[in-house]
Amino acid sequence: MKLEIEASAAVRSLARLGVLALDGYRAGPAPPALAERMAARAAEIRALWGGRTAGEIPELAPARRLYRAAGLDPTRTRPSSEALVRRMLRGAALPQINAAVDLCNLCAVTYFLPIGLYDATKLTAPLVARLGRPGEHYAGLGKPRVNLEDRYCLADAAGPFGNPSSDSRRTSVDERTTALLWVIFAPRDYDAGRLRDHLELSGRLAAGFEICRGGGPPCLVATD
Repeated sequence: MKLEIEASAAVRSLARLGVLALDGYRAGPAPPALAERMAARAAEIRALWGGRTAGEIPELAPARRLYRAAGLDPTRTRPSSEALVRRMLRGAALPQINAAVDLCNLCAVTYFLPIGLYDATKLTAPLVARLGRPGEHYAGLGKPRVNLEDRYCLADAAGPFGNPSSDSRRTSVDERTTALLWVIFAPRDYDAGRLRDHLELSGRLAAGFEICRGGGPPCLVATD
């Protein structure tokens, strides 16, 4: 599997993306060790920041900068990582969907950056990171319509399929998924070495929890 993402000029000036391809996905619920780690992370976040608003948590600032760089208000259209942190601060657990999505959510609240997760076999090259065009939208996960105009999005030959707030239903991970595309969204000033470390840790966790067999090396998009 080889899927490469090109970035438009607008995205190159605003964002830095980390991309990881993972093969051999074993569909099913999160293994007990991952579920335990998710619960522990939720407890950690409540212990560290309970009673605070998202704006008072410095670790969430990079994702907010990513949105503001594109003229978006992150308190109205929230990065998915911030939405998950707010959920835990309200006392809820991380949602349990399937092993891949659960690991993605755990990593999102570890790095405090939004992560897109896609069934790679449902994607058709070429892939591009760009800003949404007038009227563009898709059916999202848990949302009937995700508006994309002037917002970050990922698109393949069939059209947009992901953004840092809500991914599309079309490319979602399900029981037939065998390969994953994992994309971390970061602001342009985010340290490239740190972003690469996030990708490498994601790959190690996927292998360690026996969710995926392995994949290609981490790739950074729009690093110049």
